[in-house]
Amino acid sequence: MPKGYLIARVDVHDADAYKAYFAANAVPFKKYGAHFLVRGGRTQCVGGSMRARNVVIEFESYEVALACWNSPEYQHAATFRQPPVADGDFIICEGYDGPQPEDR
Repeated sequence: MPKGYLIARVDVHDADAYKAYFAANAVPFKKYGAHFLVRGGRTQCVGGSMRARNVVIEFESYEVALACWNSPEYQHAATFRQPPVADGDFIICEGYDGPQPEDR
């Protein structure tokens, strides 16, 4: 079964206030087995547009990623990152388990 991923692209405008979101999201992320693959770090835009902070979180499945996002715990945490604290784009997508270029 393919994994599920939450991809977040965020511009943080108030780093001190954003700490409340960071603390609160630990509860649902632990509950739903989140695994951070990308959490900040160096980035370079090589096409299109970007935001300052990028995050990729892996979940057991697409359904689990959606359940985490829609959970009361995460929705409560999300109230701490609303504008003017931060702006972002958030995507949940299903992973790919098919053939890879080296398999063809």
